[in-house]
Parts: sequence; C-alpha cells; structure tokens
Amino acid sequence: MITTGFRTLVYKETLRFYKVATQTIAAPILTAMLYLLIFGHVLEGRVEVYPGVTYTAFLIPGLVMMSVLQNSFANSSSSLIQSKITGNLVFVLLTPLSHWEIFSAYVLASMVRGIAVGLGVFVITVWFAHLSFTWPLWIMVFALLGAAILGTMGLIAGIWAEKFDQLAAFQNFLIVPLTFLAGVFYSIHSLPAFWQTMSHLNPFFYMIDGFRYGFFGQSDINPWTSLVIVSAFLTVLALLAIRLLRSGYRLRH
Repeated sequence: MITTGFRTLVYKETLRFYKVATQTIAAPILTAMLYLLIFGHVLEGRVEVYPGVTYTAFLIPGLVMMSVLQNSFANSSSSLIQSKITGNLVFVLLTPLSHWEIFSAYVLASMVRGIAVGLGVFVITVWFAHLSFTWPLWIMVFALLGAAILGTMGLIAGIWAEKFDQLAAFQNFLIVPLTFLAGVFYSIHSLPAFWQTMSHLNPFFYMIDGFRYGFFGQSDINPWTSLVIVSAFLTVLALLAIRLLRSGYRLRH
C-alpha cells in the first residue's frame, strides 16, 4: 500500500526541480546539444564505431544516458544537502515514514528528473541522425536502472556531505570522471588493452553500453552481462543507503 506520506514526499521532491525547470531540465539539454554539435561536427565521417552506424548516431544514446545519470544524481544529492544545511530535514525524519519509503521517494523523484532530461535530450538530438530501435525494452530497462543507481548514489553523497563543497568534490572527482570514461564518446575497443581493462571496472560503462545496445543491437559486451552487473550494483548501493538512513549517519545532530 502506498502511503499518503510517501506520495507527499515524492510530490515535494518532484515539485522542487520542476519549479526551476530552466535550471534543472533546460540547461542540461542545452549542454548535451553543445556536445553533439561539437563532437558530431568534428568526428562525423571520420570515425565509425559500429558497422553501418554513423558517429553522430552512436553519440546520441551516450549523451542521452549521460544526461539521465548526471541529473538523477544531482536531484537527490542537492535536495538532501540543502535540507541538511537549512535544517528542514528534521521535518522528513520526524514523519512516520519508514527508511524504505524515504529512500524510495528520493530515488523515484531523481529518476523522474533524470528520465525527463534524457527524453528532452533525445527529442532535441534525434533530428541529427537516423536511429534504429532494435530492442526498445533494453533501452527502458537500462535507462530506469541507471537513473535509480545515480539517484541512490546522490542520496548516499547527500547523507555523507556536510557542506556544498564536499558534495561538489564527490560529483567532480567521482561522478563526472566515471561518466565521461564510460564510453559516451567512444567504444572501449578503440582504447589500449590497459584502459579497456580499467573501463570494465567502471560500472557506468555497463549502463551506457547496455542502453546503446537497445538502439543498434550492437555493444562492446553482452547486454545480459551488463544487466547482471548493473542490477548487482544497484542492490549493493540500495542496501548501503538504507543502512545509512536507518543509522541516522550525519542526519541526526
């Protein structure tokens, strides 16, 4: 049964980013558009990653997924750190909501924002190349799993951080590098052997590679392998986030 408190918290978290949609939705879409114009213009006709797939077509799913991941993280992390600093987090903690409900509400709202930005990027960029939809179900599965994972990571980062510069360090030194080194702009098969091995240690790679497989039916590794790794990663992060919420780590001062 979905409680009224859970629905209210989801609504509150969704409304929080919707009220500043120019900043939370329009700005990331513009950023992805600039990436496409720059990289697509420079490398189109010079690079063919998959047989029969233009570089611009290859790039678009990567940009869509990158936008989903980064904005899902930004939503939960920024919301929690703002609530901690302003002191209104106590009103969430005092409610009879369970730790699972608090976790689910923050992550679900983050997924809504991430998917909304991803759809916006897709609608704007799809006109620049012909995209096939070989396996639509894979597209939806990896988009939802990726948004959930980054929403959970954002929640963990928001719990851990006590000020904005700590959160910025988490994003700039972990989230952004892992995203950019996950094959958004290239196939890992174009890398030297050492960096291919390092890429396989990056969980973001499996999210983007599996998502791209849904469009072209081609990927750097088997999508079922990606699905297992991504699902396991989400499970571990979710259990960690729930444990932190239950313990009150850096939440109850």
